[in-house]
Amino acid sequence: MTSLPRPPRSPRPAGSPLPASLPIPSEDDFTSRLRSPAVAARVGLWLGISFGICFLTGLISHYAQNGDQPIPFPASPFWGYRVTQGLHVISGTAAIPLLLVKLWAVYPKLFQSMPWGDVRAMAVTGLERISIAVLVAGGVFMLLTGLLNTAQWYPWSFSFRPTHYAVAWVTIGALVVHIAVKLPIIRDALVGDVEDTTHDRPSAVEPGALSRRGLLRTTWAATGIAVLATAGSTVPFLRNISVLAVRTGDGPQGVPINRSARAAQVTMEEGGAGWTLDVVDGEGVATSWSRADLEQLTQRTETLPIACVEGWSASAEWTGVRLRDLLDAAGVPTGTDLRMVSLQKRYAFGVTELQGNFADADKTLIALKLNGEDLSLDHGYPARLIAPNRPGVLQTKWLTSVEVI
Repeated sequence: MTSLPRPPRSPRPAGSPLPASLPIPSEDDFTSRLRSPAVAARVGLWLGISFGICFLTGLISHYAQNGDQPIPFPASPFWGYRVTQGLHVISGTAAIPLLLVKLWAVYPKLFQSMPWGDVRAMAVTGLERISIAVLVAGGVFMLLTGLLNTAQWYPWSFSFRPTHYAVAWVTIGALVVHIAVKLPIIRDALVGDVEDTTHDRPSAVEPGALSRRGLLRTTWAATGIAVLATAGSTVPFLRNISVLAVRTGDGPQGVPINRSARAAQVTMEEGGAGWTLDVVDGEGVATSWSRADLEQLTQRTETLPIACVEGWSASAEWTGVRLRDLLDAAGVPTGTDLRMVSLQKRYAFGVTELQGNFADADKTLIALKLNGEDLSLDHGYPARLIAPNRPGVLQTKWLTSVEVI
């Protein structure tokens, strides 16, 4: 079938003004019935659950990294931090498609007119809009910076950890206010059928490309795919299908690394014949061991995970000397907090604090071997700390001294 030719377009007369800018739309310009409270409430429920899990596990991670802990972070179960930090990143990843669909569903509300003249309605609407603005800005910030953190890409000048922590509180506060303001509609929408139009905008009458149930099923599927594509960083049996996971458990000696010896400016010569591990007691008296001395002591092997704040983790067999044995030999009493000092010269965590319950834990080792082989330089040769239920950034590599605080 031959299409009719288009009529020629008249040229714009010389000197005529350009077309005016597009008018700001109104709430009534959005006619899809998919943009409904019934859809938004259901997606919002799971988004709130994801945000809640992400927030609580983030608090755990933040506390675990604090040097000052009024209540010591527990040294057991040894896999605890691996689970909580894995859940943190998985729930944050799940929140990304949920947030996108939620924002699409409620977008027309951005253009809702203010109910001028009704003081109570104005107050409720104003509070709702402020909470939404803070919630959207905070949610986007948290998910974007968290996603970039998993890739270890920091295109900003602020410190990630304290900023991420502070914005998390603001975002959750805005979420609580938003839920409180919208609770009657949320409750009605969740109790009613997804096709119910009781709270729909009058203009939301046009059918979409999908039904509401179809949109929700697509949202759940997209969320599931996002999780499966990334969760292999911490869930071993998913590693073959997690094509977007930033770490998959592979690396030198079977364990990934975040910071190489070259990046930390540590050389093999520094861990050579002249290296010693000094345990300094509360009086400043040092007891020193060479690597050969450490190898002559009773060796223990423990299977422990390295679990990093980026969400990846990997289990391995670590062989070395029980830290408590060294502390006993140096006369350091139980329950003593320690300072672990590394040879590294660049980046944070060259000096970390080890609380007394970790120092006394039976599984805490000064590791000399990884998976049956001497530690590689990138994994902390000549000796490193490996402790149960501890963030990977605090598993100090290239140890040079252990000091009583």
